[in-house]
Amino acid sequence: MSKDSLRITEIFYSLQGEGKTVGLPTTFIRLTGCPLRCGYCDTEYAFHGGEVRSIDEILVEVDGLGARYINVTGGEPLAQKRVHELMERLCDAGYQVSLETSGALDVSEVDVRVTKVLDVKTPGSLEVDKNKHANYQYLTQNDQVKYVICDVEDFHWSKEHMREHALNDKCEVLFSPVQGKLAATDLANWVLEEKLPVRFQIQLHKYLWGDVPGK
Repeated sequence: MSKDSLRITEIFYSLQGEGKTVGLPTTFIRLTGCPLRCGYCDTEYAFHGGEVRSIDEILVEVDGLGARYINVTGGEPLAQKRVHELMERLCDAGYQVSLETSGALDVSEVDVRVTKVLDVKTPGSLEVDKNKHANYQYLTQNDQVKYVICDVEDFHWSKEHMREHALNDKCEVLFSPVQGKLAATDLANWVLEEKLPVRFQIQLHKYLWGDVPGK
């Protein structure tokens, strides 16, 4: 693979299903590969395969799709070092860029113009030991932290973890239920009962299309 290329699983245009730009037309760039194996992963098809694409080719395709908002996701996009150049060039081109990352890899080199969406791994993910706490110092008010919650034990763990690291003082915090494992109404009720300073969310794209790749 050449020095200006990335391995890409898919590039597609859809509605953003999560976070601060939920519902907005967005181009998604899904990179191939991930060092984690979360129990609830819904993109296992991005673990392997993919197509080697130059950054120039990616930018041309993104331009053709016409969205202002770009989401760089995976897999784990930070597992490919050249993703930093891709994000910088997207920002230089005037796009509003967000990065979906597991939080297991170093985020210190991510362009400050990029919105980092850092997915804290709960015990229910089976990858809680992969959380890189040093990443929290690089969070800004432009970023978001997301807890994907499997059950009531995950909820209480997430609440305490958020407080221990004062994450809601650093950026917006999202609590999201694992579809098929935790009823959205249960999580919503717990958030209200505890009066937590978090944004409750469901995955809009799954409500609309289910687990369909490219949506």
